[in-house]
Amino acid sequence: MEVQAQVLRIINKKSKKEQRRKNVTRKVFSRLEMLEGAKSIGAGAATIALAGAAVGIGNVLNSLIHSVARNPSLAKQSFGYAI
Repeated sequence: MEVQAQVLRIINKKSKKEQRRKNVTRKVFSRLEMLEGAKSIGAGAATIALAGAAVGIGNVLNSLIHSVARNPSLAKQSFGYAI
């Protein structure tokens, strides 16, 4: 009876150690998942910024087309300003 109780205590100690290891592993994975999430958020923010820059360039070229349509004689000068 005493031997069985000692064996059960040893098994319980091991299982507690294993649970601690599993908890630590879960914490590491959650940190890695958080890092991946942060990378995705950063990539999305960069993409939005590039879209804004593209809109700005489109506005400049749109103005160039309108100015050349109004006054074709200034096409070269207007192109220089746009670039």
